Amino acid sequence: MTIQFGIDRLLADPALRRPLEGRRVALLAHPASVTADLVHSLDALVAAGVTISAVFGPQHGVRGDLQDNMMESPDFTDPVHGVPCFSLYGEVRRPTGQSMQTFDVLLVDLQDLGCRIYTFITTLLYVLEAAAAHGKAVWVLDRPNPAGRPVEGTLLRSGWESFVGAGPMAMRHGLTMGEMGHWFVRHFGLDVDYRVIGLEGWEPDGPGFGWPAERAWINPSPNAPNVNMARAYAGTVMVEGATLSEGRGTTRPLELFGAPDIDARALIAEMRRLAPQWLGGCKLRDIWFQPTFHKHVGALCGGVHIHADGPWYDPAAFRPWRVQALAFKAIRSLWSDYPIWRGKDFRYEYTDDVLAIDVINGSPLLREWVDDAGAMPGDLDALALPDEAAWREEIAGLLLY
Repeated sequence: MTIQFGIDRLLADPALRRPLEGRRVALLAHPASVTADLVHSLDALVAAGVTISAVFGPQHGVRGDLQDNMMESPDFTDPVHGVPCFSLYGEVRRPTGQSMQTFDVLLVDLQDLGCRIYTFITTLLYVLEAAAAHGKAVWVLDRPNPAGRPVEGTLLRSGWESFVGAGPMAMRHGLTMGEMGHWFVRHFGLDVDYRVIGLEGWEPDGPGFGWPAERAWINPSPNAPNVNMARAYAGTVMVEGATLSEGRGTTRPLELFGAPDIDARALIAEMRRLAPQWLGGCKLRDIWFQPTFHKHVGALCGGVHIHADGPWYDPAAFRPWRVQALAFKAIRSLWSDYPIWRGKDFRYEYTDDVLAIDVINGSPLLREWVDDAGAMPGDLDALALPDEAAWREEIAGLLLY
């Protein structure tokens, strides 16, 4: 069966579009918001006769033109269609009352990566809250979760909410954007007109393991270049809170990590010694790389490339959060005084006086486990396994596919 994304179903079925007739429609989109024929959703909706009155862009912008992390986008006017484009990652991260008056229905067509940290889901929560406050409707045009259904990681702890942590969900949450919207509405008790234009023919555990092979991969953000990155991201994103490079400034960002003073072969060997049971479903390869910007720019780094692709990939066995946690633990084991963590002077996603690694994990638990010389892999499992089971139970009734 041919897989249809939400945008394709909306365009193909006049009955689905009928509730939009006579209403002002806004679109929340980015570069990966395209049809099966790679036409941008904005152009396709206008061509289909939908009255687009405004466009909203998440982090990295509607155009995805800002390469680095935490770079703000300005508002602008779309040069083709002449409609206002409001940035939700610039002067504001929540839509303003003024921008909320430009539409009646907001279509959300964002490709997600299936990870709590990826800010598009937080943006979805913020627009749902604004829509509830202003009496607007929100429709999610659903897209696959390229990381599939597996759930992994500790739940975000109360008080650790941030732009990279919208609520008490697991790091690798296993939901599509449409399903996540249903969880937000339920969890936060939102009184909002919300609906999902669902996927047709998508099997989360079918061929492609989440991402359908017949669909081209378009970067939803500049450093999300392929499906391997999407699979590894729930682990490698933690390197943003470390002094190691996560590969920004290379052609394979967030699939690898390293630093000039890392012996990659020794590191991989120590990872295998400490917790070989955590390394299933992928292949680790020692590499050399030299970032052209960002951390360790211009320096030759020893590193590890995580391959969650090819014959080694097993989605049920691959646990990226544990793989990256284990890498940190192996560094601490081999080089006990290695300065792994970025300090509190590094303001991560608009936070103050906290360590980035704790913001990313939604608690200090992972960092404390890494830094405790006596803590064993089983101790991290003891924290994560109950949380993972609780999250699976929490979302069981929300799964649409």
